[in-house]
Amino acid sequence: MHEVYLDYNGSAPLDPRVAEAMIPTLKNGVGNASSVHRYGQRQAAVVDNARERVASLVGASPSGVIFCAGATEANNLALIGLAEGAPAERTRIVISAVEHASVREPARWLHEQGKAKVDVVGVTQGGFVDLDELDSLLGPDVLAVSVMAANSETGVLNPLAGVAERAASAGAVFHCDATQLVGRLPLSMHETVIDLISMSSHKICGPGGVGALVGNRHSLARLRPVIHGGGHERGLRSGSLNVAGIVGLGSAAELVAKERDSESARVKGLRDRLIDGLKTHLSGVQENGDATLRLPNTASVRFKGADAEAVVFNMDPVAISTGSACSSGSIEPSHVLLAMGLSRDEAFESVRFSLGRFTTEEEIDTAVQQSVKAVERVRDMNEGDN
Repeated sequence: MHEVYLDYNGSAPLDPRVAEAMIPTLKNGVGNASSVHRYGQRQAAVVDNARERVASLVGASPSGVIFCAGATEANNLALIGLAEGAPAERTRIVISAVEHASVREPARWLHEQGKAKVDVVGVTQGGFVDLDELDSLLGPDVLAVSVMAANSETGVLNPLAGVAERAASAGAVFHCDATQLVGRLPLSMHETVIDLISMSSHKICGPGGVGALVGNRHSLARLRPVIHGGGHERGLRSGSLNVAGIVGLGSAAELVAKERDSESARVKGLRDRLIDGLKTHLSGVQENGDATLRLPNTASVRFKGADAEAVVFNMDPVAISTGSACSSGSIEPSHVLLAMGLSRDEAFESVRFSLGRFTTEEEIDTAVQQSVKAVERVRDMNEGDN
């Protein structure tokens, strides 16, 4: 049985076309993109080309693209950068209860350092932000609202337009970690009125170690750098640019812009085939989150009576996850599922399937077969222990 990779929300495989686009820079890309000589100018030119592609993908201006090492750094720059440059009267940051650790931890650090007070807005049982509760938390002292576009564990989509409208009414900056949504569904900063967007290359079949914080002119002007040095990237992210990685991100952005709609429809069909297969061959299968309001590639599934870690272990050679990649190995259940109202036991019985560009129908059928074997084995083991 060949390996089957269904953990695209953790990291997507590098598209060979992206790798091919990077080769000229890897082989011949001599010079620092900040240098004024012809070598530096050539490097700067390919960076600018990538900047345009990334901006186009999210409906932004190329001048608003700040390249960094990934979405984690982008999220840190957004929250800490805003707090460091905050007006005296703006003392609070509001984040959702289901944010990624790279939003939750900077927010917690800011709170502990006395740099900002942090409030957490809850989510519905469906997994999306409760707009009524958000209303109750907003006021003239709110500096920023940080709500992700789509949850990495459940795939549930947040009501971004509603969040944007409320943040704007309060005079707060709206930051959106769009890492999981970019490349899978349309997103326009201009149309949705989002001030800052974080994204990552390796989630859209680009290389690892590169991403971007994309902002409008007003929001970027309010940021202060987190990394200090030579003043690269509009003075917001010092350090010589990872030109080959940036070229790869630009290539990946161009590909998903062209192929997103057809690919999302194809992957959604495969995801639905997976869920139908699981429910046909297994009892006690429950989908977590609003199944009508989620990414086309993601399914969070609870197998009643089967520990998720044991299921994942017995799924080999099919790779799935117990939740967010950054929380793997934790002895605590998913904070996302707990925020949605699941019990600890229910959360510990939940796994994530996330599909992508190279997933095939044959692989889905294999995943169903292995899931049935794994779940039945774990359930049999549990019955034997009782």
